[in-house]
Amino acid sequence: MLNVLTVDVEEHFHVAAFYSSVSPESWGEQPSRVDRNVNRVLEILDNRGVKATFFVLGWLAERRPDLVRRIVAAGHEIGCHTFAHQMVYSQTPDEFRSDLRRARQVLLDAVQAPVTCFRSANFSIVNRTPWAIDVIAEEGFLIDSSIFPIRHDIYGMPNAPRFPHWRGGVFEFPASTIRRFGNNWGVGGGGWMRFAPYPFTRWALRQINDKEQMPAMVYFHPWELDPDQPRIPAPLRSRVRHYTNLSTVEGKLNRLLTDFQFSTLTEVSRGLEIYRSKRTNPGIRIQRATAPE
Repeated sequence: MLNVLTVDVEEHFHVAAFYSSVSPESWGEQPSRVDRNVNRVLEILDNRGVKATFFVLGWLAERRPDLVRRIVAAGHEIGCHTFAHQMVYSQTPDEFRSDLRRARQVLLDAVQAPVTCFRSANFSIVNRTPWAIDVIAEEGFLIDSSIFPIRHDIYGMPNAPRFPHWRGGVFEFPASTIRRFGNNWGVGGGGWMRFAPYPFTRWALRQINDKEQMPAMVYFHPWELDPDQPRIPAPLRSRVRHYTNLSTVEGKLNRLLTDFQFSTLTEVSRGLEIYRSKRTNPGIRIQRATAPE
């Protein structure tokens, strides 16, 4: 089973945990770690012969187009991760569209190639932002990965389908979950991977691949491979979420790349019959899936 590997390219100070501590106006004053961390990710993937989709923040791409081109030169796919890393539900539709256009144009200028995949900041397309999918489609994106079908305090759409599906004019590839005790539980990405022991992550992805016969998605951030990053003064809860088990991520990633097969979001999507059927027959009616009970 071919799974999806995605990397959300942002600085350590861009994350939601630090929204109250580091304002966007001060981002340019913060110590940058992204070059070192992305280079390490590229080295690991090159050693394993694995290609991934890198969702790059427009704010970074505007300042470091060379970094974006370095990712492309290594054979990876570039996706859009918004410009200013703001929650979708904190924006109006017009604000979201403006941010999206700005980010995509910066990426297009850097790579001189189509950018067709999108991921919102913090999986923040939720039940109260159904309009966001229409905006993404209207702006020319083909594949979205902005929905996490779980319950969470800052994101989540718990009743959304757990597996890839067409949502309006966009192919949605949700973050991976397992279904237990009447709820969906996140696995294989970000804090979910950092807090869980590796044997649990491996078991969960095998459940998805072998029992449910579906591809899984693993996502992480380059800063998660950087246990020596500067510590930002922030509330305890935010610091726990961000800094816990950073030293374990590189080892877990290497084990995942040994135990499972991965590729880009576009390649894996193209291999799915539900994607091919709509792309080759755009006039057919696609029934919207519902979350399993």
